[in-house]
Parts: sequence; C-alpha cells; structure tokens
Amino acid sequence: MDAVSGSLQIAASAAVLGSARMGEGALLAQGAVVRSSAGAVEIGAGSAVLENSVVIGTASMPVSIGRRTVFGHRCLVIGAALGDLCEIGNASVLMPGARLGSRVFLGEGTLVPPGMMLPDDAVAVGRPARVIRHASDDDLARLIVLRGGDLSLPPPTLTNVTREESSAMGQLYAYRDILPTIDESAVLFTSAEITGDVVIGARTIIGAGVKIIGDSHGPVRIGRDVQILENTVLHLLPDNDLILHDGVIIGPGAMIHGCRIGAGSVVEPGAIVCDHSELGAGCIVRAGAVVKQRSRFGPGTEVDGFPAKDVGRLAGSPPFPPWAFTLDDLPREPR
Repeated sequence: MDAVSGSLQIAASAAVLGSARMGEGALLAQGAVVRSSAGAVEIGAGSAVLENSVVIGTASMPVSIGRRTVFGHRCLVIGAALGDLCEIGNASVLMPGARLGSRVFLGEGTLVPPGMMLPDDAVAVGRPARVIRHASDDDLARLIVLRGGDLSLPPPTLTNVTREESSAMGQLYAYRDILPTIDESAVLFTSAEITGDVVIGARTIIGAGVKIIGDSHGPVRIGRDVQILENTVLHLLPDNDLILHDGVIIGPGAMIHGCRIGAGSVVEPGAIVCDHSELGAGCIVRAGAVVKQRSRFGPGTEVDGFPAKDVGRLAGSPPFPPWAFTLDDLPREPR
C-alpha cells in the first residue's frame, strides 16, 4: 500500500482521477477507482472502498461518504451520500441522488436507485433496494466485531488527494500473435488492459481498470465515440463475436459478454449483457439489469430486470449519462 497522508492508504493498483478528499485512516484497496471532478468525492475518516469498487462524483452529483463506512468488493457509488458506520455488501450499486443514513446495512448486490432514501439503521436488500427491517441488536453486535470492537467515530478530517492516471496507452497483449488495433485518437487509461483480436475506433474512451479480452475464436469490434468506463469487463465465448457500434456508452462495473449492442445505446452501471444477445440502436439497459443469453431487443427499448425484460419505449435517443466522460474530463497526452 502507498501511504498518502498519515494513515491514509491507497493501493498501488488503485486509481484517483481528479481531486478527491479523504479522511485519516481511509482506504482505497487494490483495483478501486475514484473519479472526482473538482473535489466532488469525500471519503470520511476510517472508511474503506474495497477491491475493484468505483466511486464517481461530479459538481452536479457529488459523493459524500461518512466515517468508518465500508464498501465490499466491486461496489459502485455514483453521486450518492452515506452516513457513518454503514456496511455495504459486495457488488452493491448506489445511483445518483441515493441517500443513506448512518449504520445502514445493504445485502450483497443491492441496488439503490436514483433518489432513494434509506433511514438510519435500515437493513435493505434487493434490486431495487427494499427495507426489510430495522437493524437488530445482533446486527449492531456484528458491526462492533467488524469495526474491531469499537464504534467510536474519529475526528472528521479530510485531505486533498490527487493521483492522476494518465491517458497514455494502456497495456496491450497479443493472443495467437494478434495484437489489438487501437485508433490513434482513442483514449486508453494506463490501467486498462486489452488482449488479442480487438479493434477500437476513433475517439473511443477506455476507462481505468477496464479489461477487454479477445482471446477467443471470435473478434471484438468497438466503434467510434464509444465509452467503456471504469472496471468494466468485456469477453466472449469461442466462435462468437462482440460488437459495440458507434456511440455506445458502457457504465462502470458492467460485464459485456459476446453480444451486439446497437449505435447510441447506453448500458448503465453494474449491468450484465450475456452471450449472443442483441440490442438495437438507441436502447438503454438499466443499472444492475441482467440481459440473459440470446435475448433480443429492438431499437429504442428500455431494458430492466433480473432477467431483463422490455419495460418501455424511449421517446428519443437515451440522454447522455451524468456519469460518462466529457471532453473536459480527459487528460490527453501524446502517444
């Protein structure tokens, strides 16, 4: 681990994009990514963001995390606010405007949708989250054990942290003597890794921690002006292909596997799209949805659920997501 200030810890493989504020004893574990515009992410003293989680805050959707709150592996926190001593289960997703009180417990894989409020001492599970009970004495006793026998809160200190990843070429690996082909205008953050038969088009952005794995018999083809955001994984089965058409935006923490996604579609954070599925142009896959194998959705479809279903038609193109990159967000370096 790299000590930044006092007991503040940031793993060597974690990324801080922009400027965040973190308290004494806070932790960013291996593979975690924080993207913060102008100090829009605050992580309180003693809080921990564990492996491969993503935290995104902007001026219009800031993130505020209280003291001694812990996020499990692969959590996604986008424009949300949390109190102190929360326990957030692995792979939970908190969307913009979500508000959690103190000592809130989320079960694994819980999705807190935009604008939802959970009160102090709530225990919530599900996609979307539902409160199943008030925290019991047993819950609080477990929390005491998880916090080392002490639920006291440290002083509310905050330190500015800037550890910018560059947008120089990420790691490229050959498979069966085929190297990825990357347009010179594309942006790959340094911790992105791309393997094998992968072609990436002009002005496409591949975010921190993204893995694109073309080590199967079929190709991976990614069009122009695509965004594939933090800690997303793209892969495919043998004798298949994976095609993202122009203008597709894939949210952080998604899993995209051997499918075809039409131009201008948006896949929200934490969604999964499985092999041999097809989405028409201008679709939107909602956060945490799971598009099962061989699903078919026509153009302009709103897709949600587990498994995902057609839940409506969009009146126009999907709106530009507030968690996506704008040109002003991108540090550019010569290749």
